Amino acid sequence: MRQIVCGYVRVSTENQLENYSIDEQVERIKSYCKAKDWDLLKIYTDGGYSGGNTNRPGLQQMLADIQNKLVNAVVVYKLDRLSRSQKDTLTLIEDSFLAYNVDFISINENFDTSTPFGRAMIGILSVFAQLEKDQITERFTMGRIARAKAGYFHGGGNAPLGYSYIDGQLEINEYEKIQVQEVYKQFLAGKSINAIMNQMQQQTGKAWSASKVANILRNRLYVGKVKFRGEEYDGNHTPIISPQTYDAVQRLLNSEARELKKTSAQKTPFRAGYLLSSLIYCGKCGARYSANHGYYKCYSRAKSSKKFIVDPNCKNNNWPIEELDALVVNEIYSLLNNPQLLKQITNEKSAPKQTVDKSRLNNRLRQIDKEISRLIDLYQLGNISMDDISNRVDALNNERRTIEKILSQCENNEIDSKTLFTDNLKLFEANYTSSDLTTKRLLISNIIQSITINNQQVHIEWRI
Repeated sequence: MRQIVCGYVRVSTENQLENYSIDEQVERIKSYCKAKDWDLLKIYTDGGYSGGNTNRPGLQQMLADIQNKLVNAVVVYKLDRLSRSQKDTLTLIEDSFLAYNVDFISINENFDTSTPFGRAMIGILSVFAQLEKDQITERFTMGRIARAKAGYFHGGGNAPLGYSYIDGQLEINEYEKIQVQEVYKQFLAGKSINAIMNQMQQQTGKAWSASKVANILRNRLYVGKVKFRGEEYDGNHTPIISPQTYDAVQRLLNSEARELKKTSAQKTPFRAGYLLSSLIYCGKCGARYSANHGYYKCYSRAKSSKKFIVDPNCKNNNWPIEELDALVVNEIYSLLNNPQLLKQITNEKSAPKQTVDKSRLNNRLRQIDKEISRLIDLYQLGNISMDDISNRVDALNNERRTIEKILSQCENNEIDSKTLFTDNLKLFEANYTSSDLTTKRLLISNIIQSITINNQQVHIEWRI
């Protein structure tokens, strides 16, 4: 049988410094296949992509064509063109090539996987490719640590508000400096983070978020510090905020009165800080999505906590929080406004009896009672205004009414899932716009089981 092969070429940057460019790799592969009298179907190219992961368009297209059995061998100029990761190299060869009866040939190393010696050599050479990658990473990390110890900001062009990044250093941006100082001033004057957010939006004409205000208030860079890998060093940039002002803000941020005024969502940010927190999952690696800095992000990508990372090489898309919130809410309203779509979704699922977690809802009712009691105590001590207590009590009572409606539908602890689903849709329609964040989350979680993100695709698993 005549050998039908494809080629794969890669360079890690557009300005490749190595002695084999894309064009030269292509010519070597063509000449090799001609000498072997092989039919070269196609050469897949990834220009400007690192070999440290497999998230490359040319490589992914080649893998798809291999699965469709279009070729029976892959040819590269050099092993590290396929990958510099030992794990990825062996995974690609064993799980993506050999599993589909596709051999792998590397011209430079002069071996292929059709022979036992070639398979053994690939394992050995991939170790050295991994070693080279690790050494590069180690040198890069050591350089960044040295810069941090010398007081340099390591965020590159993404300078924080109040500064510009010029010639490798932070220089004060006078216009933005005034904004930072205003945020601190207004917070110490007693304004809430949301009130400051609204004020800054009006003054600057730009979009602000509550998290942006909170990050400014907690960022020690403004008192002349830089951080890298959890360690803090004296920065060589000019501070914007005095240590005394910063410390006063931290005392207020962590005060008991402020803690008691927080909603349950604010007290547990991962669980309830954003509308869709705890509902979103990554369609690529399976990790949860977290919310920070204006985006929902795969935990594997955010790397904020090692225990939540499933695949450190995951490259699934981040989604702007407001954009994804609006998309999901609009999908719910689409069900309400489209009886045919609702019927289609409910008919696709069987209708077993669904057990409702009454204990969870009853626990939340008890928590609401305690929160109202604590608010009243705080008011009597003079630590909270009547306007604040009225708004918070109204929100808690609204949440209580929603929970009580759900419980009243489930007196026997079991209910037809279709009936429960449509009833929860009606509850959403009646209460969503007038509810606070905690209640909105409750209304949505009673309708949606999970949300899966796969790049630009969003799949909603309905709770039915």
